[in-house]
Amino acid sequence: MSYTPSGSPDAQRSFDDLVAEAAAVPVAGWDFSWLEGRATEQRPSWGYQRTMSERLAHVDAALDVQTGGGEVLAGARRLPRTMVATESWPPNVAKATKLLHPLGAVVVADPDEPPLPFADEAFDLVTSRHPATVWWEEIARVLRPGGAYLAQHVGPASAFELVEYFLGPQPEEVRRRRHPDDERREAEAAGLGVVDLRAETLRMEFSDVGAVIYFLRKVIWMVPGFSVEQYRERLRELHERIRADGPFVAHSSRFLIEARKPV
Repeated sequence: MSYTPSGSPDAQRSFDDLVAEAAAVPVAGWDFSWLEGRATEQRPSWGYQRTMSERLAHVDAALDVQTGGGEVLAGARRLPRTMVATESWPPNVAKATKLLHPLGAVVVADPDEPPLPFADEAFDLVTSRHPATVWWEEIARVLRPGGAYLAQHVGPASAFELVEYFLGPQPEEVRRRRHPDDERREAEAAGLGVVDLRAETLRMEFSDVGAVIYFLRKVIWMVPGFSVEQYRERLRELHERIRADGPFVAHSSRFLIEARKPV
């Protein structure tokens, strides 16, 4: 996400008004512009989209895994001659196809489980931004010798202030999931060499309860099974808290990882 600073007048609107609006807005794709002026999140220092764009400009064949609505990939300056993206959620498949097809990219509906529907050594570069799952052996299989996987992953305990507000304290094994050290070991076990690994913790602010609802409807794995009906009273408490104390603060966890296949 990338939004303007908090302090939105939306925080002064009624609870029922904010809930009704946020529950009705479409959440397909990875465009978070609806949150403009209602939530903020710091950006990682490495600039993933810029880095991805630079790499795509210098390869012949690339694959973007779990592309969402294709918004990140569409921001690249130049796509390679062969550009493929995969996505599992039907509304995102349709959105990504509409966005990426005019740019020369093919979107493949894929269930996000092995095997990837491509031949061995098909790509010079595999990219992904915030993949829900990472199948390292499949990534290694579809990369050509010398090819690379470049991705920005969600790190451990990301936005857990928000998660634990709704779900309560989480056990240590849950808080540690997606740890970059574990990802490094899994990549190396698949035969890839990790050449870059950088992690950062970034401040998030939610200026009204509608922003929280929209975020949890869109990022469905944060609070599994989230619905306004189930958490209505907890949401009402959060609404009153924001009105009294200001934005709800959480911290996202992100890491950049680049892994190469030996020549």
